[in-house]
Amino acid sequence: MNKMLTSLLLWAGFAAALSAQDLAPLSLLDQARDYRSQRASSSAADWQKSNDDRIPVAPGQTVTLLDAAGPGRIAHIWFTIAAGERNYPRRSTLRMYWDGESDPSVEAPLGDFFAIGHGMDVELNSMPVRITSEGRARNCYWPMPFRKSARITFTNDGKEPIRSLYYQIDWQKGNSLAADAPYFHARYRQENALKAGRYLVLDAAGKGHYVGTVLSVRANASSWIGEGDDFFFIDGEAEPSLRGTGTEDYVGDAWGFRRFDGPYYGVPVWEGSAEAGCLTTYYRWHIPDPIVFRQSLRFELEHTGPFSNVAGGYVERQDDYASVAFWYQTEPHKPFGAMPPVEDRLYYSLDNVQELNLASVLSQQAGQARMSGNSVYFAADGPGSLLEVEFTVKKEGTYQLAVFLPMGPEFGNYQVYLNGEPQGTPRMLYSAAAYSPAARVIGTYPLSPRKYRLRLQCLGKSPLSRGFDLALGAVALTPR
Repeated sequence: MNKMLTSLLLWAGFAAALSAQDLAPLSLLDQARDYRSQRASSSAADWQKSNDDRIPVAPGQTVTLLDAAGPGRIAHIWFTIAAGERNYPRRSTLRMYWDGESDPSVEAPLGDFFAIGHGMDVELNSMPVRITSEGRARNCYWPMPFRKSARITFTNDGKEPIRSLYYQIDWQKGNSLAADAPYFHARYRQENALKAGRYLVLDAAGKGHYVGTVLSVRANASSWIGEGDDFFFIDGEAEPSLRGTGTEDYVGDAWGFRRFDGPYYGVPVWEGSAEAGCLTTYYRWHIPDPIVFRQSLRFELEHTGPFSNVAGGYVERQDDYASVAFWYQTEPHKPFGAMPPVEDRLYYSLDNVQELNLASVLSQQAGQARMSGNSVYFAADGPGSLLEVEFTVKKEGTYQLAVFLPMGPEFGNYQVYLNGEPQGTPRMLYSAAAYSPAARVIGTYPLSPRKYRLRLQCLGKSPLSRGFDLALGAVALTPR
């Protein structure tokens, strides 16, 4: 191994900009390490007598998870959270500050930082991010060096307490850090109802390299979302050095999307493109192919889709985009502005979510309803089984109606009815791994103050599903 490669791979002395373990997890284990292993965690203060290894986080509260003196390097972060509030991964914010900076280098909703958007719990298996336990055990392995200090905070942006936050942050304290070692960055931004022009993922100034993208889309119209090209403008160039050929091509996929994950790219959330409201999250890690910049980097994405009645066959879409850009740079970053408020992150009003329970059930046929967590679980016999619930509109107006419909390996296909009228196409609720999605849009309606009936009737199931069941959580009404 030559001297230059050794300096990149061996972390001893904190000289590594890339993780040796990521590139060769076994072959370098016999190399000496010159650091002290450290951990910050939610372990009970009275650890010899108590196993209550968690911390509660009140609404609006910010807690400090790590406050470490350098030089050092964070090697692994693990989270699991018990929260009763829906979509808590987007109602909480993770921030990281290096060397006493006031504007964080890392700022993103917890879920999006771990490569799952829309406030969902979904499993994922990639090189730097791994999620298990039905989306509840989040791990990341991005190397994060710091010279003087590192501070990591967690904020509960929701309206309800987080009952239990469990975490472990494994880091390594050394004696020095290479003069040109770059700092890790991750920044969230979003734009609802995209405007004309390309979507801006990152506008960075300084010297560094770009290492990853997470993009989440909520479709605001039916049809394919992914004809947009990617463009990387390096060091102020007018014509981008890197020009793509389509959204799925940038990810590494082809001919549309499907759900999958892998070491460097994947689409862990894919609800199709048949109707408005479908959700997508994809990730693309530039680990073997980081994009190097010496002065600046501007990364933009087109947001186009097919439209047969338009010249050229394509049109700009007005979907909702939310992204996290991941990169390393040596100089202090320029300010990026405040995080969007929670309601903008979630697409619906927190004040207009009606939880459903057994008292909400009007009728059930060929099945049995019971409560499971915060959802009405309907064990259905088969096609023709139905569950009908009611919700209340308190004020006249036009509302977007959305419903929380978890997915899982035993769920069937269901048609949604509003006051007896079918709404949209059937919902296929099978998923090999259980996950709780964001609210699924049913439609936008003028509604008057009264009770409404929401019926879900089983039409069958996927050949892969173990059953015909259904879980129905809550109704979200957003004024339009």
